[in-house]
Amino acid sequence: MLLTPRNEVRRAPRPRRRLRVPAMVSAAVSLCLLAASAPATPLGIGDRLYPHLGNPGYDVASYDLSFTYPGKNSRPLQAVTTLDAWTTQDLEHVNLDFAHGKVESVEVDGEAAAFRSVGEDLVVTPSEPLSEGSWTRITVRHTSDPVYGDKREGGWVRTADGLAMANQADAAHVVFPCNDHPSDKALFTIRVTAPNGYTAVANGLPTDVDRAGGSTTWTYRTRHPMATELAQVSIGRSKVVHRSGPHGLPLRDVVPSADRERLEPWLKKTPGQIAWMEEKVGRFPFETYGLLMAHASTGFELETQTLSLFERELFTQSAFPKWYVESIMVHELAHQWFGDSVSPRTWSDLWLSEGHATWYEALYAAETAGRPLEARMKAAYAASDRWRAAGGPPAAPKVPAPGKKTGIFRPNVYDGAALILYALRQEIGRQDFERLERLWVSRHRDGAASTRDFVALAEEVSGRHLDGFLNAWLYGEKTPPMPGRPEWKSVDPAKAAKKANGKATKKAAKKATGKATEK
Repeated sequence: MLLTPRNEVRRAPRPRRRLRVPAMVSAAVSLCLLAASAPATPLGIGDRLYPHLGNPGYDVASYDLSFTYPGKNSRPLQAVTTLDAWTTQDLEHVNLDFAHGKVESVEVDGEAAAFRSVGEDLVVTPSEPLSEGSWTRITVRHTSDPVYGDKREGGWVRTADGLAMANQADAAHVVFPCNDHPSDKALFTIRVTAPNGYTAVANGLPTDVDRAGGSTTWTYRTRHPMATELAQVSIGRSKVVHRSGPHGLPLRDVVPSADRERLEPWLKKTPGQIAWMEEKVGRFPFETYGLLMAHASTGFELETQTLSLFERELFTQSAFPKWYVESIMVHELAHQWFGDSVSPRTWSDLWLSEGHATWYEALYAAETAGRPLEARMKAAYAASDRWRAAGGPPAAPKVPAPGKKTGIFRPNVYDGAALILYALRQEIGRQDFERLERLWVSRHRDGAASTRDFVALAEEVSGRHLDGFLNAWLYGEKTPPMPGRPEWKSVDPAKAAKKANGKATKKAAKKATGKATEK
């Protein structure tokens, strides 16, 4: 399943081999297996930041998700999740990541299977153990509840007129059963049934629209494998706006119907932004792209594959400068190459996604709005030691606090990681750096890659040993000297804290003196 490139998604299914033995022997063997097998327990692949995410023993090739929306975003959706997978070891139990929904039934290869919820795992026990190297299909009928309370981050986002998804980093499994780790990418088919008057849009391209009675079912399919955290489903009273991008790339944006004309000046910028990114790193990696402008307050934007999620207010509030909004659009667009097409192999490799997206966000602002890249990098350098102290080195971020699983998204993996790319460009030169960027996204397209992979490719392109140089930037507690910028200084976190405390103390003393004088 994990930690290998996903070549299996193109292989044809092969039947699972089952041992045929007499019934009495089979019953005796089953009893022995039940007695000897380990009890159902939550598993994980041992990701340093999310140790219980993902599951060993299988590699998912495809998901088929079906959701039925009841017309109110405060009520659970009825859902069916089917996944096809290859087993990579003998399995008595199959663990899926799933929490928050009610499981009604599970089938393995068309036969009823036992199941139980343990922690945030759904542990499935097929009627017969699964042998290594076999093809299996698991179907789960369940509910998908969009109401979470204060203890859960991510999953369904309740909008003013329906729902959207925000599954990063570890919330896909509160929406549907899955192997919820970015290293196990798969093809997706997504079906959504909703009352007439609603529009549903999902990742990929539409393949069917079926209207029956008072409801409509939309079907979408991806042409490229996708991580579970990048799944997107929009259900709302929306307008879908179509246009063409570079090379005839089909673009579709999903906007609240009432805001169609108001948002058009922003929507029409996407083709030019895609062309700009293609000049930097090569052809757009997917079959379509677009913006989902949700009428919701999330506090973030999200690079869901082929359909990036944005808050509507980012585009409708005059408080945000035009250049800033456009650079954020490019940030999410850049993720389609860095983070979506090339996914992080582990969550400690997140800097490769966010650092690159921030890099192209800053570069776009520099080239189109006169916001100097060097000034931003110098400011980042000054803050880098403080960011490392608070969040850890960019390639070894601190474990998120309990209940704050999105806590890995700190400045150290955004501007702090973009700073590493700037340092690398300074070290190996612009020409080799730009070649490295293009090779990175082409060589690892549709796969998952690690920090070690990036360092190895940088050495290959530059013809130099870069371990010592990059290790200090990636894993050091302190920010190394910037090549070619010896005058740049990073502020010592302890001194900065002492200075801030001193200012606070003086301010409090002055305030107290003023009150005493008034008396």
